[in-house]
Amino acid sequence: MRLKEKVAIVTGAASGIGQATAELFAEEGARVVLADIDTKLGETVTNGIREKGGQAHFVGADISSTADARKISEQTIQVFDGINILVNNAATFVLKGFNATVEDWQRSLGVNVTGTAMVTQYAVEHMKKTGGAIVNLSSISAFIAQPDFFAYSSTKAALLQMTRNMAMDLGRYKIRVNSICPGTILTPASFRHMEKLGLTLEQFDAEEGAKTFLGRAGRPREVAHAILFLVSDESSYVTGASLMVDGGYTAQ
Repeated sequence: MRLKEKVAIVTGAASGIGQATAELFAEEGARVVLADIDTKLGETVTNGIREKGGQAHFVGADISSTADARKISEQTIQVFDGINILVNNAATFVLKGFNATVEDWQRSLGVNVTGTAMVTQYAVEHMKKTGGAIVNLSSISAFIAQPDFFAYSSTKAALLQMTRNMAMDLGRYKIRVNSICPGTILTPASFRHMEKLGLTLEQFDAEEGAKTFLGRAGRPREVAHAILFLVSDESSYVTGASLMVDGGYTAQ
């Protein structure tokens, strides 16, 4: 029960890493607000947490909308009367390079960068009262070059600098800010990518695993445990840091 009595917001919580994180937080005693653009899936995950005895509330939100970004914190305060933890996991995957259109760039930046900044801005106004922890989901794509990929990887690199600056600005309020940089994780986005490439799960896992020390792709729950560490008191002297969760991919 490392998060007992804590109130946590997880964006992009309807599937993948966000879902695994929301479920783990609830198991650890947190009251969790799940935010996602996919209302049907989000409600399903939220109900699943409640059925297991957890406390959870769902907010349908597109974080690229300023009104929706504000709504997440407003509903959290209305339902749970506080905010201690924020996990900025919501993202859009514009996996393009020079073929990205202006609209692609606006969508990628609108969710991954501006949306993350706005959700955080509204949440910290409440977190300043009590202190807390924020985790931004970056990626190994912020560190390595990948072909035809920079419309996505540029946004994840921006989150690294955002994390460092936020950590500096919010330290005086006892709010820690860190980032997680996952490698290849088997999420719905990964399965969509497999389909695009015409690969089976076994082929994809073997191909991506060959790039790591551990010989496989990661699972959402493995990332969720790293996030749990960064929002818990166990990491009380960690801020402004980036934690690689990539099976050793970037250590080569």
